[in-house]
Formats: sequence, structure tokens, C-alpha cells
Amino acid sequence: MIKRRPTKPVYVGGVKIGGDAPITVQSMTKTDTRDVKATVRQIKELEALGCEIIRCAVPDMAAAQALGEIKRQIKIPLVADIHFHYQLALEAARQGVDCLRLNPGNLRDREQVRQVVRLAKERQIPIRIGVNFGSLPPVDGIGKTGGFSRHLDMVNRLPKAGQAKAGEYSAVDHMVATGLWEISLLEDEDFDLIKISLKAFDVPTTVEAYRRMAELTPYPLHLGITEAGTAYGGSVRSAVGLSVMLYEGIGDTIRVSLSDEPHEEVKAGYEILKSLNLRQKGMTLVACPSCGRADVDIRKLANAVDALIKGMDVPVKVAVMGCEVNGPGEAKDADVGIAAGVGRAIIFRKGQKVRVVPEAEMMTALMDEVNKVAAERKAAVAAG
Repeated sequence: MIKRRPTKPVYVGGVKIGGDAPITVQSMTKTDTRDVKATVRQIKELEALGCEIIRCAVPDMAAAQALGEIKRQIKIPLVADIHFHYQLALEAARQGVDCLRLNPGNLRDREQVRQVVRLAKERQIPIRIGVNFGSLPPVDGIGKTGGFSRHLDMVNRLPKAGQAKAGEYSAVDHMVATGLWEISLLEDEDFDLIKISLKAFDVPTTVEAYRRMAELTPYPLHLGITEAGTAYGGSVRSAVGLSVMLYEGIGDTIRVSLSDEPHEEVKAGYEILKSLNLRQKGMTLVACPSCGRADVDIRKLANAVDALIKGMDVPVKVAVMGCEVNGPGEAKDADVGIAAGVGRAIIFRKGQKVRVVPEAEMMTALMDEVNKVAAERKAAVAAG
């Protein structure tokens, strides 16, 4: 069992973050927020996939003013993503969003931040302090406005995790110091509905920043690897970084940031959590990699089974194996499985053979068993 870091919980809408709450999976819309219809359509698709919190970009006042109507049409909590203009945060709060994300590298005017915090406190809206390596304040410029150029901010010259010499100020130091600066502003206003993120593309830097912050504050942590990449490369990079932290008990909510459709972010997020036994939402597919013993096209079979179970929300582990001899034994931890051979297939449950069926009937037979297990799980939950 992974021992989670104890944190002070906050509620984003009706979703509890931190404390003893399950680690939540969230995403961000890829639509123009001003296009309410398109944005709501995308959010509802994500709701159906199990996305638990959604964030929308707020580039201008029109986008901020659209948030109220968007919120009225969706079920999951809505987060406003604010970078440069505090007035947009104020308007988003007035529109009734469930959380504000503030970037302390871009919003560095103390009085402007305080205005946002006071309204958030009045309306009991949590704030995520979203530190991002790509928009850190200049070195020696935390909390300072003016007098600095983005091209001469010295941030990219800071050594990353593992590169700093003893006593040398590093990228990790700067990320943590930036987050602590804004935490102090919020706490000075007696505001503690706080979440924190410290994202970078560099995985070791991200991991070390989160480790450091986890030791310094009691607040929940939102995990992510920023600008991670495409669906394949970004999922791998995110899985590497997030899994290190999650295995150490760090993290209360996650977003897998991908240059792809947001539903890919949600799917990847749940797969990461399922791999660490932190969430068991939906079906899990176990499939052998295939080898010279396989008498069937395992890739084709596994993809076909994956397509059939993808929309099922009951936590059932389904195995697809390509060897009648070793298949049931290798996948004996699976709730249901199929071991396919020449012209026939073995259907098994927890490694025990249930029946042998002709190849033409194997998919139907497998799904019959999957549905039986799913029904048993649902009945057990209903019975308490």
C-alpha cells in the first residue's frame, strides 16, 4: 500500500482534493472558451469518460464572462486558468467558477493578487498556485513588477535538478521560492483554500520541486509535467514523472498534459493511477506481448477486446493471452481472460478454465464472462 502524504483538504465544487480523498483526474478544454457551445460539448464528453475537474483558459474578458454559462450547463467543477490579468480572475470569480488557477510568475503585483484573494475568500473559492517553469519570474524578480525583460530573466541559466553545485541557486529553488511567495500572500489574508502545482518539462526538476514543497506546506498538490508532448511521448513522460511522485505518496490530483484531444489526457491519467493501484475506475486490460508461440494475432485481438470494454465503468481486469498452455497461469490475477489458440480459445476466471470455445465464438464467450463479473461486482456494491 502506498502511504499518502497527509494534506489539508479543499473542495473544488463538490470534489474533495487532499486529505483522505481519492486522487482525482482532471483535464483542460482545447476549445475557444468564448465558444460556449463547443466548450460545453467537449466538457460533457469528458464527463462521460470520468473526468472529475475541468479547466478553461481565460485569455480575455469575453472568455471570463462566458464561464458562468458554461458552468450552468456542466456537472463537474470548473476551474478558471488565469495568467496575466487579475481583472479576469475577479470576473471569473463573479461568474461562479469553482476554483481559480493563478500563475505567480505572470501575476506579480501584490495588491492585485490580494484583491483576487479577498474575493475568493468572500466566495469560498479555492486558489491553485500554478508555478510553471516556462513562466517563472526573473531571477531576483519574485514578487517584483517592471524592470525585467523576459529575454534576460536568467531563468534558463539556472541549473536543473542534479546539475547544481553545493550552495548554487537552482531551477528547483526558484520554482519553490516562487510558490512560497504567493502562499505567503494568501496566508497573510487568512486564506488557506490552497492547492499548489510546480510543473516543468524536465522530469527530475519537476519531481524535486514537488518533493521540496511537500515537506514545506500542508496543502494538496496538483501534479503534472508541463508541455509533455504528443499522446505517445507525452504519456510516457508524464507516467514516468507522476508515478515517481505518486509512489512516494505525493499528489492529490493530476492532469496529463498532452498535445492531443483532452480525452487522451483523462484516459492516460486513469491508467497511471490504475497501474499504481491508486484508483480502480473502469476496466483494465492485461495482454501478452506475443511471441513465436502465439497462434493468433494478439495485437488485433487485444485491440478488439479493448474496444469492447472501453465504455464499461466497473473495475474488472480482463486478460488477452496468445498461448493456451501458459495463458491462464500467466494471467491468473485477471478476473476474466481468454487464451487463444488454433481454431479455439480457453475462457478462464482467476486462472481457472471455465470453458473451451471455437474461435468463431470466443469474443462472445469472453464478453459473456466479463458481463457476469461486472454484474456480480455491481450487486456486491449495491448490497454494501
